[in-house]
Amino acid sequence: MRTIGHWIDGQEVAGSGRTADVYNPATGEVQAKLALASREEMDRAIASAGEAQKAWGATNPQRRARVMMEMVRLLNRDMDKLAEALSSEHGKTLPDAKGDVQRGLEVIEFSIGAPHLLKGEFTDGAGPGIDMYSMRQPLGVVACITPFNFPAMIPLWKLGPALASGNAAILKPSERDPTVPMMLAALFKEAGLPDGVLQVMNGDKEAVDALLHSPVIQAVGFVGSTPIAQYIYEEAAKTGKRAQCFGGAKNHMIIMPDADMDQAADALVGAGYGAAGERCMAISVAVPVGEKTADALIERLVPRIEKLKVGPYTAGNDVDYGPVVTKAAQQNILRLVESGIQQGAELVVDGRDFSLQGYEDGFFVGPHLFDRVTRDMDIYKTEIFGPVLSTVRAQSYEEAVSYAMDHEYGNGVAIYTRDGDAARDFASRINVGMVGINVPIPVPLAYHTFGGWKRSGFGDLNQHGPDAFRFYTRTKTVTSRWPSGIKEGGEFHFRAID
Repeated sequence: MRTIGHWIDGQEVAGSGRTADVYNPATGEVQAKLALASREEMDRAIASAGEAQKAWGATNPQRRARVMMEMVRLLNRDMDKLAEALSSEHGKTLPDAKGDVQRGLEVIEFSIGAPHLLKGEFTDGAGPGIDMYSMRQPLGVVACITPFNFPAMIPLWKLGPALASGNAAILKPSERDPTVPMMLAALFKEAGLPDGVLQVMNGDKEAVDALLHSPVIQAVGFVGSTPIAQYIYEEAAKTGKRAQCFGGAKNHMIIMPDADMDQAADALVGAGYGAAGERCMAISVAVPVGEKTADALIERLVPRIEKLKVGPYTAGNDVDYGPVVTKAAQQNILRLVESGIQQGAELVVDGRDFSLQGYEDGFFVGPHLFDRVTRDMDIYKTEIFGPVLSTVRAQSYEEAVSYAMDHEYGNGVAIYTRDGDAARDFASRINVGMVGINVPIPVPLAYHTFGGWKRSGFGDLNQHGPDAFRFYTRTKTVTSRWPSGIKEGGEFHFRAID
């Protein structure tokens, strides 16, 4: 059976202790054994990264940007290979897997602009003979802790700006699908990144705590569940680390009576069920305004959802989404579906009995659609992270807006309408970090920033875009004054310094 170790000082090395199973979600079979790093292994990797960062931080930004330029070429070259490995461990379809890599690649492209993004400011003549200027300098060694649902995109979102800014990085990817992060490390080496500047340490809470408690680590970036995001944010603060932690979501889509119902239904199916709903930006709550709107929406959703094809990624384009990542995730989704039924929601599309011949042990979940969901139900309050869409009927625009405004999460939200006034009011008022207007999943492009509000995000700066370079650097401001010269006979004579 294949074993997966760690990436230390430019090569894969075997682990020395505990291991975890890596599954094929489509079959339920163990396909690899993953080493889980000990505190001692983490400390050695961190110390090595600290030494490597000194020369890398002193490398000029243009040369660092050239590594990013080459990385773009290599990611395009190996797109199919990366997608295949990603799908085999995560379960998502190949088109979804390629999208995962592509959205990460776009942040590497943005990071090529590091020489411009790292420029400081200059004031000539701030006072008599005084100049002032600022410079952005790397933090040192930073930690990137990334989730299972985007094993290429989110590591690249973090590594591009962190490395281009001159830092060394310790990447701790999810133990559920670790192969692609290891492949990315090899590609960075091929692109010209010096050994030791990027270490990939696989592990669990022991590895995370080693990062949080290491005095060498200067900043921590995390994406995952809200309880862990809050834990990491609080622990980082105790040791004076900068932290950028993103947690859970419950993304609403409001459908106004004037919306194009077919367009809205298509958007909901793609945004709610794509990647088996395992996206932090997935739409999991539809909020039609008015009974007629709700009835028209449900009428269009049901046939679309019933036609969804669920299967392994190896089935190619014949599959709309694949299995969820683990057996525990599958069981948790079905438990929440049962709770929705028990608490009075109407299950319009029932996927509980879904089974796929030849893949009976896979972690598949059929599509579910609930109607007449209320605020007090678990399926409304909880991030299900599966192919389950809840419909909450609102009687007015104000009521619809209140659902998104009052929810504890504030990652993404969308509105479907033809009314510009309603859309403008919605975008201005809503207390959610990313807003879509007739766009179901409003993930910004790489040159804008990505981040949620409320309990979806902890920290002052967002991922990618200019915020990422601010997060991974410190600003130093210099006030400069030189000894004044004395003009005699048309020439300057400079005073001697005692």
